[in-house]
Amino acid sequence: MKQGEEGSNWTFIFLVLVWEGFKSLARSFFAVFTGKSAIAVSPNFGHNTTSPLPEKTGRAADRNLDTQNDPASHRRWGTLFVFIAFIFAVVGGVGFLLAYWSDSANWVLGGTLAIFLGGFGVALVLSAHWLMPHKEATEEREKLPSPPDERQGVFEEFYSGEVQRRSMLRWMVSVVAGIFAAGVISLFRSLGKSPVPSLLNTVWTRGQRLVTSEGKPVSVNSLDLGSSITVFPEDSVGAENAQTVLIRVNEHYLQLPWGRSNWAPMGYVAYSRVCTHAGCPVGLFEADTDLLLCPCHQSTFDVLRAACPTSGPAARPLPQLPLYADADGYLRAGGGFSEPPGPGFWGMP
Repeated sequence: MKQGEEGSNWTFIFLVLVWEGFKSLARSFFAVFTGKSAIAVSPNFGHNTTSPLPEKTGRAADRNLDTQNDPASHRRWGTLFVFIAFIFAVVGGVGFLLAYWSDSANWVLGGTLAIFLGGFGVALVLSAHWLMPHKEATEEREKLPSPPDERQGVFEEFYSGEVQRRSMLRWMVSVVAGIFAAGVISLFRSLGKSPVPSLLNTVWTRGQRLVTSEGKPVSVNSLDLGSSITVFPEDSVGAENAQTVLIRVNEHYLQLPWGRSNWAPMGYVAYSRVCTHAGCPVGLFEADTDLLLCPCHQSTFDVLRAACPTSGPAARPLPQLPLYADADGYLRAGGGFSEPPGPGFWGMP
C-alpha cells in the first residue's frame, strides 16, 4: 500500500469515528432535552405513600437559590445551549487537527483553535449557570470561647501596660515630619528666578557667517533652486538651538510678511530646524510643494509664506533668520531669529 493511500485510509477512519461520536451525542441530547429516557422510575417507588416524608437533614436541608418557575424547562434549554457550544468546540478542535496535519495557513490554525477553546469555555460557563444546582449551604459551628480566666488575663495585660520606647517614637515622628516639611519648603524653589530671559534668546547675531556642519562657508552660489542644506553660525557649529535649514526658492513666489522683503537675497530663505510643536528637527524639504515636514508628528510648514504651519499640531511658524550677502558673496545673518526657536512657553503659544 502506498503512503498516500494509507494516509487517506486513516483520515477516513478518523472521520467515521467522529461521525459516530456525534450521533451518540445527538441521541443523548435528544433524550435529555425531550425528557425521555430508557428507564423510567416512579417517584413513589419503594416508599409508602401514606406515611409522612422524613424531615430533611444535612445537605438535603440546604436552601435552594434557583428562582426559575420551571426548573425542568430551564435545564432543558441549558442543555441545548451547552450542547451547541460543545458542538462548536468539537468542530473547532477537529478543524484545528485537520488544518495542522494539512499544513494550512496560520490564520486557519488560529481561527479553528479559537473556536475550539472559545466553544469549550462557553460550554463550561453555561453549564455552571444553567445546569448546576444553586444552593446556600450552612453548617452549624460550635462556639469556642476562651476560658474566663484566660480572657481576664489578656484584658488586664492589655490595659495595664504602657507604650514602651516613647523616646524612639518621638524621634521617628520628628524625623519624618522634618523631611516632609523640607519637601514642602523645597517646592518654593520653583518660584525663584524666571527662566524666560534665557528662553527669549534668538541665538544668532548680526554678521555671523553661515557655515555647513563641516564648517564650510555658504555662498550665494552654493545651492540650486529647490535644494536645501543645514547651516550653523560660524562660531557655534553643532549647536542644537542654532541649527537652521537654508533653502533656495524662486524669489518671485515668496510671500513674506511686511518688513521681511530683504530677508531672502536671491531666493535664499532660512528657518529654524527646531519644530515649534515639540522641538523635533525639521529637515525634510519637498521641492514640489515648497513644504518643510517634521518627521515626528507630521507638521508641515509653507516655505514661501514664512514657514507658516499648514497641517499638523504645530501652531506657530518656524522662526525665520534674516540674511544678506557680504562683499565676497558669502551669506551672513542679518540678526537673530524672528522669535525664539523651539516649542512655546510662558507668553509664547
